[in-house]
Amino acid sequence: MRPCGSFFESHAQEAALLQTVPQRACFAAFVLASLAAPLLIGAHALGVATMMLITLVAVLGLQITTGMAGQLNMGQSAFVGVGAFVAAKLAEMDVPFALVLPVAGIIAGASSVLFGLPAVRVKGFYLALTTLAAQVMFPILIIRLPTAWFGGANGLSVDPPVISGIRFADPAMIYWLCLLVTLVMGLFAFNLGRSRVGRAFRALRDNDLAAMVLGIDPLRFKVMAFFAGAGFAGVAGALYAYTIRYVTVEQFGLWQSIWYVGMLLVGGLPSTIGAIFGVVVITVLTEVLRSLGGALVDADIGLQGGFVFAITNILLGAVILLTLIHEPRGLAHRWGLLKRAYRIWPYPRG
Repeated sequence: MRPCGSFFESHAQEAALLQTVPQRACFAAFVLASLAAPLLIGAHALGVATMMLITLVAVLGLQITTGMAGQLNMGQSAFVGVGAFVAAKLAEMDVPFALVLPVAGIIAGASSVLFGLPAVRVKGFYLALTTLAAQVMFPILIIRLPTAWFGGANGLSVDPPVISGIRFADPAMIYWLCLLVTLVMGLFAFNLGRSRVGRAFRALRDNDLAAMVLGIDPLRFKVMAFFAGAGFAGVAGALYAYTIRYVTVEQFGLWQSIWYVGMLLVGGLPSTIGAIFGVVVITVLTEVLRSLGGALVDADIGLQGGFVFAITNILLGAVILLTLIHEPRGLAHRWGLLKRAYRIWPYPRG
């Protein structure tokens, strides 16, 4: 439903992501506020915002594979790790940053094809176990490979990226770099959902047999879904490596993959904007709970840090469960209802 008085004179206007002047104004204000964030917030908040952008790229990729194409992926963190280690190795070889990001994404995507092939035969729980194998195999391979390749259990250090002779070592510059990449990847994800490939993904998700009758090759498009989702993860891993400047296998465990899925469930599986809502809400809630837990530990009332950490994770898990019970279609669905109610106000909705 569009606002009253909104009409189009060309197909290009109707196909635009931002169709009205208020939408374009709000988006411009959001971009300007994001650009000005390093000047307005502290160092800790800036670090959280940077990691939130990196996480968003990974969850956008998971939304393509799981939300758009319906292929459950429990190994997204492993593909983020592949991108991180590839980026660290390429940076060690003095490969330009402009090549590191796409190469990390392509290699991570290619590594996912092996686990995407079984999606033609299995689905649901069994597909989750197949992708879980990627999460289990990733640290074993990194540790068992020659130390000269990826550092083994010790990991690899990463130098700051250099672009056009400018060294991005300052946290604010890293934030702006992550923001630019996130905007580009987000634009790609939004447009993919409206493309022929995105429609094929959704057809396979809803009914793969009917999609085959329509001429959609399940093998081709399911492998493409895994490749695209892992490609996003590889780019996120490269950004993570340049931000943290040191990568080890412990940073990309199963726990992180579970949180990626949880963020997507909270935000809403079917929509790209759901990934954004999920990452923002879970990240902000996590920081609030950690701040409260730190305050309780500092208050010297007998609580230990390990206990507070456990309670924080329990509360975050409870948020995911409550979302599944009371808003199974995620926050994006609620956002859509609020927009429709606003557009027809003050007239009744029934």
